[in-house]
Amino acid sequence: MTNSLFDTSLTAHLELFSTLQTVRPAVEAAAERMKGTIAVGGKILIAGNGGSAADAQHFAAELVGRFQCNRRALASIALTTDTSNLTAIGNDYGFDAVFSRQVEALARPGDVFVGISTSGNSRNVIRAVQEAQQLGLHTLGLLGRDGGKLESLADMAVVVPHQVTARIQEAHIFILHHWADVLERAVAQQ
Repeated sequence: MTNSLFDTSLTAHLELFSTLQTVRPAVEAAAERMKGTIAVGGKILIAGNGGSAADAQHFAAELVGRFQCNRRALASIALTTDTSNLTAIGNDYGFDAVFSRQVEALARPGDVFVGISTSGNSRNVIRAVQEAQQLGLHTLGLLGRDGGKLESLADMAVVVPHQVTARIQEAHIFILHHWADVLERAVAQQ
């Protein structure tokens, strides 16, 4: 006996993953941008909401800790983890500022900001991208659907071509794992 819901989800997942070659150039260009930043001592700041917040934390943990091999720690911060900052900024400046204020405080020119949004329209991520650009950061959008406002706002955008949040997030974690692998291998070869 088969589980039709399982089969439906698996089929949708496989269909989406069969199309990911279309975003490969953007994925690889973003990896090169981050690799260049890490090579000169810069850091990667990452933010998103909900499941994208969890993905930001996951990616940062693999860079600071390890992905598959032992190597030096890579400078990376998930802006989604400090509850005191998030609640203070949210209370004093509004939820739309929870990431941009942290970018203002923590970023330096040449760093990379990665904004993760399945819709591409998260206002707090948009404001963080704008702040990052004003400070001289490189901005990457890891997005879904049609890319939303962030596709044209970010310096580089990877848009997963799907409408379902769960499928987009499955592709996002695959892309984040690829980026972690690229960055880790570059550092391990130094």
